[in-house]
Amino acid sequence: MSNKSITKQDGPPSEMEKIKEGSDYLRGTLVESFEDRISGGISDENTKLLKFHGSYQQDDRDLRLERKQQKLEAAYQFMVRVRLAGGVATPQQWLTMDDLAHNYGNGTLKLTTRQTFQLHGVLKWNMKKSLQEINHSLMDTIAACGDVNRNVMCNSNPYQSNIHAEVYELSQELSDYLLPKTRAYHEIWLDEEKVLDSRGTDEEVEPMYGPLYLPRKFKIGVAVPPSNDVDVFSQDLGFIAILEDGKLQGFNVAVGGGMGMTHGDTDTYPQLSRVIGFCSPDKIVEVAEKIITIQRDYGNRSERKNARFKYTIDKRGLDWVKNELNERLGWSLEEARSYQFDNNGDRYGWTKGDEKWHLTLFIQNGRIKDSEDYSLMTGLREIAKVHTGDFRLTPNQNLIISNVTEENKYQIEELVAEYGLTDGKQNSALRRSSMACVAFPTCGLAMAEAERYLPSLIDKLEVILDEAGIKDEEIIIRMSGCPNSCSRPTLGEIAFIGKAPGKYNMYLGAGFRGDRLSKLYRENIGEEEILRELKPMIFQYAKEREENEHFGDYVIRAGYVEEVHSGLDFHK
Repeated sequence: MSNKSITKQDGPPSEMEKIKEGSDYLRGTLVESFEDRISGGISDENTKLLKFHGSYQQDDRDLRLERKQQKLEAAYQFMVRVRLAGGVATPQQWLTMDDLAHNYGNGTLKLTTRQTFQLHGVLKWNMKKSLQEINHSLMDTIAACGDVNRNVMCNSNPYQSNIHAEVYELSQELSDYLLPKTRAYHEIWLDEEKVLDSRGTDEEVEPMYGPLYLPRKFKIGVAVPPSNDVDVFSQDLGFIAILEDGKLQGFNVAVGGGMGMTHGDTDTYPQLSRVIGFCSPDKIVEVAEKIITIQRDYGNRSERKNARFKYTIDKRGLDWVKNELNERLGWSLEEARSYQFDNNGDRYGWTKGDEKWHLTLFIQNGRIKDSEDYSLMTGLREIAKVHTGDFRLTPNQNLIISNVTEENKYQIEELVAEYGLTDGKQNSALRRSSMACVAFPTCGLAMAEAERYLPSLIDKLEVILDEAGIKDEEIIIRMSGCPNSCSRPTLGEIAFIGKAPGKYNMYLGAGFRGDRLSKLYRENIGEEEILRELKPMIFQYAKEREENEHFGDYVIRAGYVEEVHSGLDFHK
């Protein structure tokens, strides 16, 4: 590790830093914890280490009070998150996740806002079998959580499939290169023997991360204009593809984004990344590595609330990070090149590119399950059995059945019709532009509902939009159960962040292209107040909007909120 590293902290190391330091490169006592049959849970220290292996310990919060009254321990279960760079999976991998959901999970799958699978409801004694089956399908969960680089996101546009293939390969290369080097995952879950070096010792090193890994999580996204579906400005590190004459020239480099904050703490805030230069495609891995080492050496290891890369940059300045990066690279980034984003949503229905077809399906809040009137999970399972292309999980929690041949298209169309699968065109534009995190009952951080509540709120808002004559107007609406902001709510034109059961802070005014933050409009309000505030605003927008004016732009022009382009102005 660089000698200009964690000695320059504002205070003593946090408890998490001590846990990492004593973990023997993320091993801790995880083996012993998962062999213990007395409890369905594991220790707090091992819970924190387990994140690096791609899992969170949770409990069913719907049952928490009842079990407490019965003097039973919480209904512990585990969420498993797959590492799936760019959200691309084979049909066989889809079937593996479907099997795991039914055999070991809660019978559903969650497509996340970072383009990967989450499996909920896995019991402690089924964890090892689950991870081994994921590994057998050529996936893993390494570094899907924890203080490391997490799942690398990548543009999923089916109408740019030739460029997508090239950019996806670079995203996959990034994902693999930036993995932790410890063999702890393989030893604990895959029964790999501990490897000894030539001296007969088992000493390990993490050449990039160091023994303490990063101060906090680190997120990377790769965008291909004109689509900003990955919300590239929300990433710690973003790469914006520069295309000229239909060819990839390289990437603009954007640093310091992040959506999380803490209610009531103005030292925390969402932030947009800022473009600092341009690099050629062959330099993308080197740039990512050096930026990660800057955060490793200068990120706050004393206060985790201020440990993300955005705070490191805001404290020291953008010029500082540019100079530090150029010094570590031994060469300088070129001047940033021009680009243009049009939107950050998905294109639904069938599209064709490179002689193959792509079908984008609307998956409300990313939840794959069967219900009495919608056999979504069964339909997708039947498609996976005959599909010869791939599945692409989008950053908006939707699904693309991708690279469908002409010969196979008719069969998939028949299955889509048989199971009533929807491309979203039957839904309002508002619903198609909605996104929510998991929240209750499984997320331990949730303060309010999100995934289970947003659809019913949209039901009521659709009535208002229909009355105003703008049901087909795209308005980005997002809801998060807590300010950790997994659904990137502060990039929603209308957004809600949970404060307490049934209560939310309401934000307005984010940019339709994901390039402007929203602003707090009302605090701690419930559904009645939400509808009372939004109804006249929506009618006014329908009446007074200018040509091609998006809702987020209108509420700023009409004076409801001020525009926010930097997190440093978020609380002003």
